Amino acid sequence: MRPRSIFGTSLAVVATLGLTACGGGGDAGASKTVRVTLANHVWTENIKQALPEFEKQTGLKVEVTQLGEDQLSDQYNVKLNAGSSDIDVMMYRPLQEGKLFARNKYLADLAAQVASNKNWDFGDFQPGPVKATTHEGKPVGIPIITEQEVLYYRKDLLDKAGLSAPPKTLDELKAAAAKIKAADPGVAGFVARTGKSPAVTQFSSFLYSFGGDFVDGSGKAAVNSEAAKQAYAFYGGLIKDSGPANVSTDMGWPEAMAIFTQGKAAFYTEANSLYKNATDPAKSKISDQVGFAPFPAGPSGSKPYNIPSWALGINSGSENTDNAWKFIEWATGKEQTLAQQKSGVPGARTSVWANPEGTSTFPKDLVEAISASTEAGVGHDRPLVVKVAEAREIVGQPLVDAITGKDAAAAADTANATFQKFLDDEAK
Repeated sequence: MRPRSIFGTSLAVVATLGLTACGGGGDAGASKTVRVTLANHVWTENIKQALPEFEKQTGLKVEVTQLGEDQLSDQYNVKLNAGSSDIDVMMYRPLQEGKLFARNKYLADLAAQVASNKNWDFGDFQPGPVKATTHEGKPVGIPIITEQEVLYYRKDLLDKAGLSAPPKTLDELKAAAAKIKAADPGVAGFVARTGKSPAVTQFSSFLYSFGGDFVDGSGKAAVNSEAAKQAYAFYGGLIKDSGPANVSTDMGWPEAMAIFTQGKAAFYTEANSLYKNATDPAKSKISDQVGFAPFPAGPSGSKPYNIPSWALGINSGSENTDNAWKFIEWATGKEQTLAQQKSGVPGARTSVWANPEGTSTFPKDLVEAISASTEAGVGHDRPLVVKVAEAREIVGQPLVDAITGKDAAAAADTANATFQKFLDDEAK
């Protein structure tokens, strides 16, 4: 029986779940060429520049295939489903396709590899990203790029409103946003993503901080729990009452960021990885007034997401797994992670964030916000399912309803029933 397609559902689901152990008998006479498939990203450009160093150290040659996200997904869809062995190392998105890849046994089990080199130090990786790259208790990927949700704010508007510090709780955020908008209706107190699917990731931190999650401990839909209903109502109400005038319900991060950087909003919760859009004078009218703070605490504390947006894994069909691991071990080691982070790519290693060199290029208050986020961060920012896009549409609907003034609780009940059916169908 063949595994299902990454995007389609016409192929049958593999009957037996599990992982293929890395480093089995396939490495006899292994190739000296490691075939690495990477996404278009700053991380990729940096690693390509450093490749001569790795090749000199190991005597191996690295053959890089670099693709845009859509092309990358298309190639994986074809090659991994066919059991192809011509990909050794693969850059993938743990929260977008990780569950599908692991479930279909596309990703090799790396348990032996991560324990093989104490100096490489697997324990140095942050818990949230590690959890997101683990399947059935086994590591199947190594996180290379992380994101946390933080609070962006306008220092000048806080001063004008007589606020001595950014809000530490969601209730304080709500009050501050309302005060600033009341003083100048042309400036929103708060802005964030509003599109049904794009908003789910940023809403997740509100959900966790209210004590909820997309599913409960038994794997059942939980988007109509009391905590979830409160979170939906809070997020939607914050935008409805203190957001931009005539706000649309189809904004992703580019639209929300534009409102903030054009000086039209006081507060904005967003991924830290996008911060240069707000601090670069060429992109932002308020670049010299931007501050950063930890995600405000809700009834259950401050629980923003702390996720790996990208990771490296080994194709379980590779016949060159030992050398593939040598590449991953080098590319995710402390030295390369430090170099990447100095170039602005936030990594998952605790030691690099603790190293002054690793934070030298980031604003000081952003470093402090990220540090707080990694301690209590949750390792997912969307439902952990196979068909992620469909799930986001379902759990995002109550956000749109809350923003437009509809009954958020009723919308959550409807979404929960639909989401439970979705989960049941996926489990078949």
